[in-house]
Amino acid sequence: MADATCGPRKTINVVGAAIVRDGKVLCARRGEGRSLAGYWEFPGGKIEPHETAREALHREIEEELLCEVEVADEVCTSTYDYDFGSVILTTFVCHLIDGTPHLTEHREIRWLIPADMPQLCWAPADRNAVRLISAMDLARK
Repeated sequence: MADATCGPRKTINVVGAAIVRDGKVLCARRGEGRSLAGYWEFPGGKIEPHETAREALHREIEEELLCEVEVADEVCTSTYDYDFGSVILTTFVCHLIDGTPHLTEHREIRWLIPADMPQLCWAPADRNAVRLISAMDLARK
């Protein structure tokens, strides 16, 4: 029987950006002292109540990486139950249109061809998107 003192799990709606430049995807490693420290992820963050997923992603990338992206196609939405709550992650392919990504919240970034992305240790919520993106040809025609 479930413990009656436990309330409903916290649900966290977030967005992630698979930022593409020259056919490679930006992969970001979470910094120390944060949940999921050391795991790789697509940068992004929480969707605020007044925002669409695309608006949130655009804002988060400007705040986190100090650059501007064009939010393109939605890749997938994945749900993962962490100890701190249930994360619903919607990942989009994005194209870098202005600036150079800067490390503000991550400890490392790498630009990888899609097929090489699965070799990194990804946060569980990102793994479905990694699987899908790793099979894509992201070179702009």
